[in-house]
Amino acid sequence: MRVLVVEDEPVLRESLVQRLRQGGFVVDSAADGIEGEFSGLEYPIDVAVVDLGLPGRPGLEVIRAWREAGKSFPILILTARDRWQEKVEALQSGADDYVTKPFQFEEVLARLQALLRRSGGWSQPVLQAGAVELDPRSQQVRVRGEPVELTAFEYRLLEYLMLRAGQVVSKSELTDKLYEQDFERDSNVIEVFVGRLRRKLDPDGILQPIETLRGRGYRMARE
Repeated sequence: MRVLVVEDEPVLRESLVQRLRQGGFVVDSAADGIEGEFSGLEYPIDVAVVDLGLPGRPGLEVIRAWREAGKSFPILILTARDRWQEKVEALQSGADDYVTKPFQFEEVLARLQALLRRSGGWSQPVLQAGAVELDPRSQQVRVRGEPVELTAFEYRLLEYLMLRAGQVVSKSELTDKLYEQDFERDSNVIEVFVGRLRRKLDPDGILQPIETLRGRGYRMARE
């Protein structure tokens, strides 16, 4: 999943970027509101983390600009402000949740995971598509109750397909969501990873959890 971090404090921004990458996210970042607004409009973002007190353009204006442009990805705001009125204003402007500074990274991660689940239509913490179960909290995958070992990229691929279970996901969408912005992209690599993922989830070819729709992409069977 692809997350945008808009935070002007360099140490905090880099800490969030590094820890989110360690947590399996593809991360874009911006140091001010102008750059952040542009990134949210131009990049295929799944979820954003936005500080309210940004230079260049306040976080509230950035959020309003995204929503006015039709961007619907979930937004988690970071704020050092204690006044409840400002938090309410941010939520009314289009944010989905907030964390007050100082915070523990684990809280940010848990809230992001919850926002992503809800945006994908999931209410329970463990994602289940047929015999395949994925727990974003522990990053464990099980098939019919048995653990399956995946590489970091295979896990990110499966997580994205499961969060979009029942929907057709194109190779170009997967490429945008799973690679860093400056990474040399090759959509044929996606085919290789989907093939590897199929063999690990369904070595006997019985379950067929990932459907290929020729010329359109892939679909994770929800049932």
